[in-house]
Amino acid sequence: MNGAIRNNWTIGEVEKIYHTPLLELIYQAATVHREHNETGEVQVCTLLSIKTGGCPEDCAYCPQAARYHTDINVQSLMQKDDVLSYAQKAKAAGSTRFCMGAAWREVRDNRDFDRVLEMVKGVNELGMEVCCTLGMLSEDQARKLADAGLYAYNHNLDTSAEYYSEIITTRTYDDRLQTLDNVRKAGVSVCCGGIIGLGEKHEDRIGMLHTLATLPEHPESVPVNALVRIKGTPLQDKAQVDVWDMIRMIATARIIMPKAMVRLSAGRAEMSTAEQSLCFMAGANSIFAGEKLLTTPNPSFDEDMQMFNLLGLQPREAFKNEMVAEA
Repeated sequence: MNGAIRNNWTIGEVEKIYHTPLLELIYQAATVHREHNETGEVQVCTLLSIKTGGCPEDCAYCPQAARYHTDINVQSLMQKDDVLSYAQKAKAAGSTRFCMGAAWREVRDNRDFDRVLEMVKGVNELGMEVCCTLGMLSEDQARKLADAGLYAYNHNLDTSAEYYSEIITTRTYDDRLQTLDNVRKAGVSVCCGGIIGLGEKHEDRIGMLHTLATLPEHPESVPVNALVRIKGTPLQDKAQVDVWDMIRMIATARIIMPKAMVRLSAGRAEMSTAEQSLCFMAGANSIFAGEKLLTTPNPSFDEDMQMFNLLGLQPREAFKNEMVAEA
């Protein structure tokens, strides 16, 4: 592996990397990671659900879909001051990126969106990288978010184009790709990854990674999520994702997207420190911190700081890429 940044990977090349014997794959990914990134730092992000539940979509993994009977309490859009208070606490605990998620199918031009724009301005003024995940959005809406100070927009592909309709029928794969394009055109960085454990085959995981790595520009951030099985959703009885599958996904993502922040995301609460350390060795350099990840459990800040101290890791500074560019 020479760690070259490429956007012309073939599906066969990605497949070969993905199926490399695991210890060799970890070694190759660690080598690429060391070439392109500071291996002793991890970006610490906090994700807050600013509008919870009642979503009209049918994503089979999601407890916030209105059509499923889960224990989620539907909550309307939070007030700006409450969000900023949460962001300040996250910053004090070591987070440098703050992501706000709303259970919407798409952004609508209304008072709620205006309120989100004010939240974005407020978090940006705290000196944190501000991210949103609000569903589909137009190029004009993306520009409004950018003007308000949005640093990143999360919109995951979830799985491969081939398997997508087995998980979601209320929007298309092309809808997701169009939102990513709108975000890019607005000059906002892209956060885009997926979920494993949905019942997909290895070919689907490879296909999703191939799609990400052959976008005109690699996503700046690539979350790798393990399915969190929620009672009441269609995927409640799926098997727990094997940690070795997470490591394989992270390592492959690191090799084919060398400079991306590869985020160890949902499912981390079920992983030991030793298992997470292998993920960091394989190229993960970003985590979500805080007790909740939208609506699912996550390790506490204190647990994460203990792990960082043990492994000799430190939180990455906010806006680091911009500081490097200005130097």
